[in-house]
Amino acid sequence: MPIHSRSGVGGRIAYYRSVMRPKMTQQQLADAACVSVGAIRKIEQGDRGISDATLESIADALGVDSSRLRSDRGAASTPVHESLPLLSAVLLTHEFPEDGPMRPLDELRIAVAGSERWRLAAQYTRIARQLPSLLAELARSYHQVPARERAEIVTLLVKAYRAADAVAYKFGAHDLSARMVDLMRRIAPEAEDSLLSASVAYVSTETFFAARAHAAGLCALEKALAQTPTPTTPAEVAARGALHMRAAVIAGRASAVSAAQTHLTEATALATRIREGVYHGTAFGPDSVRIHEVSVAVSLGHDHVSQALDVAREWKPPSDLPAERRSGFYIELARAQLWSGKAEHAFESLKVARHIAPQHTREHPWVREDAATLRRLKRADSETLTNFAEWCAAT
Repeated sequence: MPIHSRSGVGGRIAYYRSVMRPKMTQQQLADAACVSVGAIRKIEQGDRGISDATLESIADALGVDSSRLRSDRGAASTPVHESLPLLSAVLLTHEFPEDGPMRPLDELRIAVAGSERWRLAAQYTRIARQLPSLLAELARSYHQVPARERAEIVTLLVKAYRAADAVAYKFGAHDLSARMVDLMRRIAPEAEDSLLSASVAYVSTETFFAARAHAAGLCALEKALAQTPTPTTPAEVAARGALHMRAAVIAGRASAVSAAQTHLTEATALATRIREGVYHGTAFGPDSVRIHEVSVAVSLGHDHVSQALDVAREWKPPSDLPAERRSGFYIELARAQLWSGKAEHAFESLKVARHIAPQHTREHPWVREDAATLRRLKRADSETLTNFAEWCAAT
């Protein structure tokens, strides 16, 4: 794997880190890129080279194309976009996987757990780089393991495809995302796990969001809720609560005010019974419900937008929430602020979202729309706003 020399790469990393708003420390960059702070320090000082993989991880954390950091300034095509055909190909071979390696079950568990952490942290390049081979390996295991191990392999496959789907959906490959969701829905019942099925129902809502079929999506979620067991354990409470959160948002998009408020009330009540955490791959708890209060208010729009501003005046997402969820809060808040005539505040919220999860923010269509609107309004420093708009490809 190529190792880039000290000819300017470290300096460019230090530059982009310093112009982030708010500015990233070396420790924050190291945490976001999953490398040691010592390595960041040495790279920026030019005391060590940097591999392609590390360069891409740092670029992801900074929210810039890796080509901007390379000394040769190569093409700006990102590894995520390049991976989409590979993910499509591996999906096609699920029924008839090619021969290849197959690690023991405990190693596959570790690999899938890593992909779930990357998804929650919005580390999409890491997912794109690792998932095609992992999904192929899991497909081989699915067809070869003894019957007694099939349920766990199905669970691992669903979790891995959920990580791959996050990449497809966030980067606009909605047809590929829908095909992944369809596979998850087909195989999940083999695990005979109602919580796994609930998590698939949660993810499946993406297809309705993408098609703007909000009323149908609400019906699908309410059907899934009817099939979930009466919750007693924390995991069951979280599964049901997450479905109510999702139903509240899509009800808002469908302009079903009463349904949105009912589902949000149910989610709030369930959240009081457990601690905030990640359950079956989905964050749920009091903080997640607070974030969804903002989402519902923005989804309903009009007279409800002020509710999003009210939440934000009193509360901010704690730093231990998944990065993707925290950045989503600020993206939604920015839209509410823009609609309320608070353009400067909206731009500040977008910059906070970028700082938390650059890739998630850059690929979000609302960010592009709102950055373009702010640019037309000329309500912020023109150079800073222009740089932001170009960064997220706002038109």
